[in-house]
Amino acid sequence: MNRFGELADEAFDLLPEDLQQAMENVALFIDDTEDLELLGLYDGIPLTERGIDYTAVLPDRIMIYRNSICAICETEAEIVEQVRITVVHEVAHHFGIDDDALDELGWG
Repeated sequence: MNRFGELADEAFDLLPEDLQQAMENVALFIDDTEDLELLGLYDGIPLTERGIDYTAVLPDRIMIYRNSICAICETEAEIVEQVRITVVHEVAHHFGIDDDALDELGWG
């Protein structure tokens, strides 16, 4: 695994254990797509919107965009911090927290 992937895994491992255990049917990916304005993306059905008909679906995806993050950071320390912030932001979407609430909490 490359260093950037390790950073994303480490950021995920820093989440509180109860949050990690509460996550359901979600996978974390590193994407090298060029020229994106996004640092990360949650693609799926948040836990708060899943009903009894939520069965036999592909995992939700959390995408972390390596090139976008590296483009805005000057040092490895900044990359580490931005990956952590981005992972937390996208995991929050998995739990149904929207961008407005994340902005209020300082994770926008």
